[in-house]
Amino acid sequence: MRRHRPAQELTLLLPVVLWIFCHVSGVHGALPTTQKCDEALASPLPHTAFTSSSVFSSGYAPGYAKLNRRGGAGGWSPLDSDHYQWLQVDLGSRKQVSAIATQGRYSSSDWTTQYRLLYSDTGRNWKPYHQDGNIWAFSGNSNSESAVRHELQQGIVARFLRLIPLEWSEEGRIGLRIEVYGCSYWADIINFDGQGVISYRFKVKKMKIIKDVIALRFKTSESEGVILHGEGQQGDYITLELRKAKLLLQINLGSNQYGSILGHTSVTTGSLLDDNHWHSVVIERYRRNVNFTLDRHTQHFRTNGEFDHLDLDYELSFGGMPYSGKPVGIGRKNFKGCMESINYNGDNITDLARRKKLDTSSFRNLSFTCAETHTFPVFFNATSFLQLPGRANHNTVSVGFQFRTWNPHGLLLFSNLDDGTLEISLEDGKVAVHINVTKAAKSYRVDLSSGSGLNDGQWHAIRLVAKENFAMLTIDGEEVSAVRSVSPLSITTGGTYHLGGYFLQTLFPPTQRSFQGCMQAVLVDDQPADLHAVEKGTVGAFENVSLDMCAIIDRCMPNHCEHGGRCKQTWDSFSCTCDGTGYTGATCHTSIYEPSCEAYKHLGKSSDAYWIDPDGSGPLGPFKVNCNMTEDKVWTTVMNNLPPKTIVTGSSRNRRTVLQVNYSASMDQVTAITTSAEYCEQQIAYSCRMSRLLNTPDGTPYTWWVGRGNEKHFYWGGSGPGIQKCACGIDRNCTDPKYDCNCDADVKQWREDSGLLVYQEHLPVSQVVVGDTNRSGSEAKLTVGPLRCQGDNNYWNAASFTTPSSYLHFATFHGETSADISFYFKTSAAYGVFLENLGNTDFIRLELKSPKVVSFSFDVGNGPVELIVHSATSLNDDQWHRVMAERNVKEAVLQLDQTYRTSRLAPAQGHTRLELFSQLYVGKPASLTCQDSAAGGQRGFLGCIRALRMNGITLDLEERAKVTPGVKPGCQGHCNSFGMYCRNGGKCVERYNGYLCDCTATAYDGPFCTRDVGGFFEAGTLVKYNFLPEAIAGASKDTKVLTHQLTPHEVNLTKEEVAFSFSTSSAPAVLMYVSSKTQDYLAVVLRQNGSLQVRYNLGGLREPFTIDVDQRNLANGQPHSINMSRHDRRITIQLDHYPAVSYNLPEASDTQFNLVKTLFLGKVYETGHIDPVIIERYNTPGFIGCLSRVEFNGIAPLKSALRTAVKSQATPTEKQPAAASPASYQGKLVESNCGASPLTIPPMSAATDPWHLDKTDAVFPFNEERVIPDGVNRDSAIIGGIIAVVIFTILCTLVFLIRYMFRHKGTYHTNEAKASGESAAESADTAIIGTDNPETIDESKKEWFI
Repeated sequence: MRRHRPAQELTLLLPVVLWIFCHVSGVHGALPTTQKCDEALASPLPHTAFTSSSVFSSGYAPGYAKLNRRGGAGGWSPLDSDHYQWLQVDLGSRKQVSAIATQGRYSSSDWTTQYRLLYSDTGRNWKPYHQDGNIWAFSGNSNSESAVRHELQQGIVARFLRLIPLEWSEEGRIGLRIEVYGCSYWADIINFDGQGVISYRFKVKKMKIIKDVIALRFKTSESEGVILHGEGQQGDYITLELRKAKLLLQINLGSNQYGSILGHTSVTTGSLLDDNHWHSVVIERYRRNVNFTLDRHTQHFRTNGEFDHLDLDYELSFGGMPYSGKPVGIGRKNFKGCMESINYNGDNITDLARRKKLDTSSFRNLSFTCAETHTFPVFFNATSFLQLPGRANHNTVSVGFQFRTWNPHGLLLFSNLDDGTLEISLEDGKVAVHINVTKAAKSYRVDLSSGSGLNDGQWHAIRLVAKENFAMLTIDGEEVSAVRSVSPLSITTGGTYHLGGYFLQTLFPPTQRSFQGCMQAVLVDDQPADLHAVEKGTVGAFENVSLDMCAIIDRCMPNHCEHGGRCKQTWDSFSCTCDGTGYTGATCHTSIYEPSCEAYKHLGKSSDAYWIDPDGSGPLGPFKVNCNMTEDKVWTTVMNNLPPKTIVTGSSRNRRTVLQVNYSASMDQVTAITTSAEYCEQQIAYSCRMSRLLNTPDGTPYTWWVGRGNEKHFYWGGSGPGIQKCACGIDRNCTDPKYDCNCDADVKQWREDSGLLVYQEHLPVSQVVVGDTNRSGSEAKLTVGPLRCQGDNNYWNAASFTTPSSYLHFATFHGETSADISFYFKTSAAYGVFLENLGNTDFIRLELKSPKVVSFSFDVGNGPVELIVHSATSLNDDQWHRVMAERNVKEAVLQLDQTYRTSRLAPAQGHTRLELFSQLYVGKPASLTCQDSAAGGQRGFLGCIRALRMNGITLDLEERAKVTPGVKPGCQGHCNSFGMYCRNGGKCVERYNGYLCDCTATAYDGPFCTRDVGGFFEAGTLVKYNFLPEAIAGASKDTKVLTHQLTPHEVNLTKEEVAFSFSTSSAPAVLMYVSSKTQDYLAVVLRQNGSLQVRYNLGGLREPFTIDVDQRNLANGQPHSINMSRHDRRITIQLDHYPAVSYNLPEASDTQFNLVKTLFLGKVYETGHIDPVIIERYNTPGFIGCLSRVEFNGIAPLKSALRTAVKSQATPTEKQPAAASPASYQGKLVESNCGASPLTIPPMSAATDPWHLDKTDAVFPFNEERVIPDGVNRDSAIIGGIIAVVIFTILCTLVFLIRYMFRHKGTYHTNEAKASGESAAESADTAIIGTDNPETIDESKKEWFI
């Protein structure tokens, strides 16, 4: 669809583009690039260049306010020392200002301790100097002689400077001498009148542009206007325009899908750009990568679509849309204001226009000087007011003004009428008018309201007219906003109007008292207010008002709310709403989710679906995965939307079918999982009929798959990179030995090539390209399984610090405005520094200050700040503890073990950027020296640090520790912290990268030994456990000795511990019977009526001692649990969750259970002595139902029998003699937990569990119900299960018959490369490839075919 892009262009343009990106500086106009901009600008000026608000006397004139000069009285001092004084300097022309220095008045007690800096091009419309998001207050002098210099972080260009003293010497008065440092500045300026447009014509008709550098500066008082525009006939375009005083860049390089719609990219930056001050813009584009910079704040983004070139036709226009433009330009205003230093790809547009080299015919009167605005803004704070006179005793009120603010409430105007009050207020972002009049004992009240959301920082115009029986309010001159009232009304004006505040007492006080914001274009009685006269003091009055200045700040630009958090602001501050983002904190910086399934397991969570956030506070958002917590591994599964056995038809080598595989997470998110995982795998299967897969190892494959990084891969599941084979080709067992894939045999029968892809740098599969299903009879079915990854290397990345002087160092930490640090530590030392990073004066440090105190300290330029948390228990207990610290522009937070937390708000004014330069030291202070150690100063950390993550990036402690003396990779001893998660007697086993719970000696299973192991007993089924196993026939003498040594249980017992749960609907039955070589026994039975009975016979009694535990019918199909213990004569029994009951054996009874022999479950089949009552009443037909979690004195007979059966099935041909297993069973026993005891502790509700996914609102790019079914109809499942069992039984019978009738022996060969240690193959793939004779027979395998 699109034109050919020559590859040579990249080679030719790359050096040019790199040079442009590194050296472009046209945005600053004619700024010097070689010499330092640090000339003294104020000292050479004449006295007349200095002016001031007032002068104490002639010797204190502003002309004497030059640094280090002693003329006159030695500096400037005003008549009154108050907040209305200022000192102004006219630099003669616009200059680049880089620094400012101040001194007090020579040899006096007069100096200024704090001041503000304003600047302007015209001596009007002043702008305060901003730094760190605030109107900056410079620190001044503490005496009269020393000079204090400040470098301006944000260099300014101005002709006029004005210093406003804020605080001064307590012993004297305001005194100042100053110097301004900088250099000359020059730029071509063009004034745009809203009509004219400059057309920059290209040298050729159509331009194919791979790189752009556009730079310009502009200023305007309009909130709308197109700054530049270019377009092409194929749909490409670039537009830069003002919308609602924000800068909008729209660019489209085209797309090959659905025309050019998908190529559209729109980015907005800045705000309040209609302040009539200069703003600089730079747009740098190389291919699809764009840097968009406004006033030194840069956004990096990548354009949508697939193409790299910007194709423009004819021209690029500045100042508006070209007259020959397409309808896209309809309704857009042209730019009205000034531009300077316009540069496009090296061409100076303003200079070309001055020399009449460009088309400027659309201008009425082209001017190269900037026409200044005549507005006079007024700035109000919470204690301000402006009083203006008006006509008194008049029957009409007519007022109007413009305002801008962020606050939803405020008093805009108040006037005491002759017999009432008039109030115009902002209430919840709406303008409200309240008129109260009392005349001749008659009260009149009129309330009007209009507009909404007027606290958006934009200029809004208000017009109010009120007269007899009529009032009308209009917002922004829009007719639809006009609100009228014809209520009875009689007005007589009072002659005085207060704007922005009213603090006097009155009969009808205003609903609001003050206003924070700006006003301009004030009309009183239809006449513009003379604010110049107000400034001179000849008209009206004011208090705490800044005239000819609007100091509004957009605290949401740049937006400090991260991860999509919504920024809300008032005049003084901003706040972030993090709802629905998956993040929390003052700036939505910290993720509420764990980084991996591994982390959830170690919080005690079981297998389920969870949200994870692998990079924490990094740019990747949270996403949902399935976590499978097995006994020794944690598997993370990411599903995809490709249905199993997707049918592929109609593809050929010339026209291949591309199957897109989309996941429930983005490719970057999936990559984060595979990068940190220990192992990943993905099943891929190709079922074929006359459809070739890879063909030959040297030929072009018919089908391939695309993985991470959009790379093609020509190997299939079961093979590896560089080997164009399938699994059967590796194992040499393909259907046709001439080919390396079953499908490549190209037969009419269905064949399949499947296997696991395990090279995790290539995973996941994003596309499969199929190329051989277009022939007659050709058909293929493709299956791509979910991505499964095991482990999390980041979570276990640890280092052990063995000496106080040992440490690890990393690159400087960059967390200028937002920083978070999290890690685990364990130590037995009382104190130590975890980490530290230094700057000139800035620093950040985390340390263990004492056994119970963790400290987080930092300095961003406002002085050191320290946050401390106190633990109730000692932290040097050699157990893992988690530390999380965060610092942003709003607050600092320190949290320990998710239990102890402290926070501190950032100061409203002050520095906000953390600027560091040293290396990051982990394990000791960055400033610790040998002398410090000898002097007993701060000491390094002794112990382990694990999972150290800073701003979402995990530091590789292990890799660095491998090459660092005194530091060892990894850390042992995880069971100290996590052993508590091993329940029901499970033993915690240490691993290098974690732990596992050994459930071998328990009646439970699962990762935490919490899953009951049970079985379903049919009639006649029994489980037998021998306490005295005998050596099997044919075993050697040594085997017999070993068997005897491995018998762990006592022969004679004085105590028993019994626990199990059961469910049944049949009675009577034997639940448990323990026999002996004597006549002693223990029996737990269900009687005919379903009640539970325990029978003890230990000798000494004529009849067994029986305990009827409960008279209820327990054969009711419900689960029941029993816990019983005997110690000598005392027997304690607890049934279900009722209180335990104690019993005592009679005195005549023996207390020793002699020669314990065998334990039976379900039925008794004993060759020795047995109680005849048991046989007669309870043993037939046997227990029918479920038994679960059976334990007897620390052994699990039922679990042992089930596991022994599994092992014997897994190794049926094993012929080595071995010790007989003590556990066995007869009859049919099916593993099941149907007899498990009922759950008594309710699970955590979804409302309180942030990780549970029920009723989640997650949105994924495919229908997940198709991939992960929520449930299956129970009736359908039962019927389907019965049918499946019947079919399976029939098939098994047929298989055995066929195998018996048609036996065929086949021999298959495997081969391993034989090499010495020096020349051994690097991998299994290399070994296979490097084999000289692949037909060499090393061993034979027998295989049966049907």
